[in-house]
Amino acid sequence: MRSISTEVVDNGPKRDSRGRQVSDQARRAALLAAYDRSGLTQKAFAQREGVNVHTFVSWLQQRRRALGPAAVTAPVRFTELPWSGAGSAGLEVVLPDGSTVRGAGAAEVAALVRLLRG
Repeated sequence: MRSISTEVVDNGPKRDSRGRQVSDQARRAALLAAYDRSGLTQKAFAQREGVNVHTFVSWLQQRRRALGPAAVTAPVRFTELPWSGAGSAGLEVVLPDGSTVRGAGAAEVAALVRLLRG
């Protein structure tokens, strides 16, 4: 009689029947927490982490539904800033999340960025 030998091969992360990577709850929670701290757009963060953007958006929606009204963030704040030259060339700052802030002076642009960053 012959003996049969087997070998266990770890091919990396678990995959479903369609070849998609399966993420456990701990990994999802870690990615969502990292996204909250990142300041990136959903698309940019998902691409950086190698997660399908539609899957990532689905995880965010599930979390919002699960948290209910508690998921609502702080209310939007508005601040009026003086504008000295609407037609003059000024400064333009592109933030890491892709947002663009334009203003006539450095102080003005800095104030806008501080407001956006909260």
